[in-house]
Amino acid sequence: QVQLVESGGGLVQSGGSLRLSCAASGARLDYYAIGWFRQAPGKEREGISCITDRGSVHYMDSVKGRFAISRDNAKNTVYLEMNSLKPEDTAVYHCATVHPKVGPSSWRMVPFGSWGQGTQVTVSS
Repeated sequence: QVQLVESGGGLVQSGGSLRLSCAASGARLDYYAIGWFRQAPGKEREGISCITDRGSVHYMDSVKGRFAISRDNAKNTVYLEMNSLKPEDTAVYHCATVHPKVGPSSWRMVPFGSWGQGTQVTVSS
C-alpha cells in the first residue's frame, strides 16, 4: 500500500506562494490518481485538485488559475504549487490516493487508503 507524506506548508502573507509536496513510498505514484484536500478549522474537508495516473488535472473553481498540481515520477512526488494565496486558503492540506469521478461539467474525487499527517498552510492578511 502506498504511503504518503505531505510537507511544504508554512506561514505566508496574502499574495504569496508556497509549494506543497506529497512524497510516496511503497508504490509508484504514477499508478494512482492523487488528490489534494484541505480542511480549515470548523469546516468540512474539501477536495481541491487531483492528477490522474494519465496526467489529467482537475481543480476546484476557487483555486483554478492560482494552484497547479504536478507529478515528478523520478522523485515519486506530487506537488501543489500555490500562488496568489488568500487568507481563506488557510487550512491543513492533505494528499491522498483517490478515485476521480469526472462528469461533463463537474468532478469529484473519492479518497481511499491511509491519510498522512497533513501540512499546515497559514495565510495572513
